[in-house]
Amino acid sequence: MEPMDQTDVGRIDRQGNGFVLRIDTGPIGEITYMPDGEDTWIVDHTFVSPEHRGGNMARRLLDRVVEEARVEGKQIIPACSYALLQFKRNPEYADVWKQS
Repeated sequence: MEPMDQTDVGRIDRQGNGFVLRIDTGPIGEITYMPDGEDTWIVDHTFVSPEHRGGNMARRLLDRVVEEARVEGKQIIPACSYALLQFKRNPEYADVWKQS
């Protein structure tokens, strides 16, 4: 399969406790979280199919979770390695990062 063109970025749909990134041929990535109390989500899994990695697809999924957390007034504990690395690298997530 050819790498996805950056102009064809697919759509992100909410699915249960997470979001799925889809293109015409089906899902290519997902991010999931677990509620932890009333005000916190634990982001526990981020996945993008190998043929679609390297094009900011995982970052788009993480940004979508962060956007939804802001809307719902939630804090995030980034438990998966990808989310934790991005939270450490990007100060724009500081407002939703629940640090102990």
